[in-house]
Amino acid sequence: MKKALIYLALACALSIPTLAQAPDKFAEHDKNMALLRKDLRGGKKELIALNLPLTPDEATKFWPVYEQYANELAKIYDARYALIKEYASTMNTMTDPAAASLSKRTLDSDAAMTTLRQKYAPIVGKVLSGKKAALFFQLDKRLGLLIDLQPASEIPLVVQ
Repeated sequence: MKKALIYLALACALSIPTLAQAPDKFAEHDKNMALLRKDLRGGKKELIALNLPLTPDEATKFWPVYEQYANELAKIYDARYALIKEYASTMNTMTDPAAASLSKRTLDSDAAMTTLRQKYAPIVGKVLSGKKAALFFQLDKRLGLLIDLQPASEIPLVVQ
């Protein structure tokens, strides 16, 4: 798992170039990000598969549920990326109301992530044992934190 985590962390590190670039450069950045995010989703699935021991019957039931979950999760990450882009394009001219709006929408995104996990906990619990479901959500949470770490460390703080 360490080798796979290193791969995932490196992919995250390469995912956020300097965000305070000109808006016209976002088009190229969006294209690159779409490819990278596709790779990250595949890498995340691979890491979960490597660390979540499933019987063939469990796998048949679990992976379709995971795909639904991952698709919904991707929408949350899309919204987060849009917030990052918005912040990057306005950080030097941001007003107090704009900052408050971004803060609220960021908190809403965090809540959406929690709500999604709560929604899927009983669904995953129907196809996996309690321990395996717990392990899945531990892996998912840890990988999510790794994915979130790089952008969080590179986004400049709001300037007074």
